[in-house]
Amino acid sequence: MTPEQLSDLALDLPETTEDEAFGPGAAVFKVEAKVFAILEHASGGTPAQVTLKCEPDLALELREQYPAVGPGYHVNKRHWNTVVLNGTVPGDEIREMVEHSYDRVISGLPKAVRDRLRLLRAA
Repeated sequence: MTPEQLSDLALDLPETTEDEAFGPGAAVFKVEAKVFAILEHASGGTPAQVTLKCEPDLALELREQYPAVGPGYHVNKRHWNTVVLNGTVPGDEIREMVEHSYDRVISGLPKAVRDRLRLLRAA
């Protein structure tokens, strides 16, 4: 998955916004002002990577399954994974990781907001 495809995927999720909260070169995707993805573009020979929220047990499984998945960079390593977008993790798997991250974030929002976002997503 390319950074552009990942960006499109994230922005297709209901009420997602994008900004550069951490400075140029890092696109931050939020829902209800809560971060669910941080996309760092390739630079200086380093491939692009995305940091995503993840259920802790699943985070460990993904790290074991894919060498390109590691503990989150500059975030809580128990709840976040960083995925190097070097083509070794299948696009469908990355899609599931992005959607899982989004779902993890909205699960912590107030019930009325959660319900609204889930309805929008199901539509």
